[in-house]
Amino acid sequence: MEGKMSREERERAYPPPPPPLRSSGRPLPPPPPRGGPPFRVQPVDREKTCPLLLRVFTKIGGHHTPDDFAVRGKEPKDEVQIYTWKDATLRELTDLVKEVSPAARRRDAKLSFATVYPDRNGRMQVKKMGETFSNPNKRKDDNLALGDTFFQTGDYWDVSIQ
Repeated sequence: MEGKMSREERERAYPPPPPPLRSSGRPLPPPPPRGGPPFRVQPVDREKTCPLLLRVFTKIGGHHTPDDFAVRGKEPKDEVQIYTWKDATLRELTDLVKEVSPAARRRDAKLSFATVYPDRNGRMQVKKMGETFSNPNKRKDDNLALGDTFFQTGDYWDVSIQ
């Protein structure tokens, strides 16, 4: 059978391409495995690292719409300014929101977190990130950190209290 090559012959005739290189000449690291564990943010030394300002907007009954954030300087009035770090969890943010919002202190209150960010065209988008309950119950979202989401410094967070 002419024209058929064994695997070894093909590998010798057509070697795999070299790995892509960085601008420094070093090879890139291998891609992360598919379906592996979710990205975890590195813990921050809170004694040495300056916190970031997180502008949190709360609303009872549902999330704000992207139009509520369309004009800079005319954001919703129910704002809570929180100084925190990228390794802060949704449980920590829940406890901080509970300090200022009586509705969030209810035993059966559910808090839904969404990030508010500008898209490539400059229009604001609201993307849901996770949910917690007023009382800790060890849900998976309780341990979700800001850095594990799509959050970038300067984005807003919208919290729906139900």
